[in-house]
Amino acid sequence: MFKIITDNGSDLSPSFLSENDVGCMYLSTILEGKVIAGKDKFLSPEDFYRMLREGAKPSTSQINPSDAREYFEEHINEADEFLYVGISSGLSGTVGSVRAGVEEILEKYPGKKIEIVDALTASCGEGLLVYYAVLLRNQGKTLEETASWLRANAKSVLLAITVDNLFDLWRGGRVSRTSALIGTLASVKPFIIVDNEGKLQVIKKIRGRKKSLEYLVDYMEERMGSRKEENRQMVIVNHGNAPADAELTAKMIRDRFGFENIMVGNVGSMIGVHTGPSIVVAAFLGEERI
Repeated sequence: MFKIITDNGSDLSPSFLSENDVGCMYLSTILEGKVIAGKDKFLSPEDFYRMLREGAKPSTSQINPSDAREYFEEHINEADEFLYVGISSGLSGTVGSVRAGVEEILEKYPGKKIEIVDALTASCGEGLLVYYAVLLRNQGKTLEETASWLRANAKSVLLAITVDNLFDLWRGGRVSRTSALIGTLASVKPFIIVDNEGKLQVIKKIRGRKKSLEYLVDYMEERMGSRKEENRQMVIVNHGNAPADAELTAKMIRDRFGFENIMVGNVGSMIGVHTGPSIVVAAFLGEERI
């Protein structure tokens, strides 16, 4: 049986990782030149979003080739075959770094097999791909079969994202400062997707928080298409210190579609630094991305 590895860009909980024997590599969150979250450093979502609300401007740092090489060296005896599902190459250079590190590992351990899958998404979208990797492994699929399914379906994992304001998107270069100011005054809530290149794109601006959450569910219905029934397997809703909004969104999804398997979790710093507090995001299987 192959070992599955992801990174903390997937926002999967420690309990999910432990219960499903999934390893995790860590990108770092940096503030004023110091690592505040990453390998061996835990920062709770509550503390992270409190820092953002207080004006902190953290950044993230990708996994580098030596980090990846070191990780596989530490875990190389756990399996003969490994599957790494990594954060979108449109948001981070981590997948490329892991590829470079893995090349050295395979030279040193030629009997090992390591497949690398670019999730082309992040947060619960990446987490949903990892969920399906676990499901396929448990069904007895081989490493190659699982990696092939993930690659074929990566762009069918859709993210529907709404955030509370445009300022963090402006800071990340996603919208203009003028749009951020006007949007805040008009109580406009940006609606964001991840595109085919795995990058964040603002596609709509909605007035009012509740309406933005309702639109998130409308968007899911619009984009599920022929894959609606597959989503009975699992939908994931994550949030940035907005548990009530996440639970409301999960309830609306449940009421609209009859889905019972909805995992609710936290958005970590990998996406949170771009979107700010109060993000709510849903990941599901659908038709091709916009």
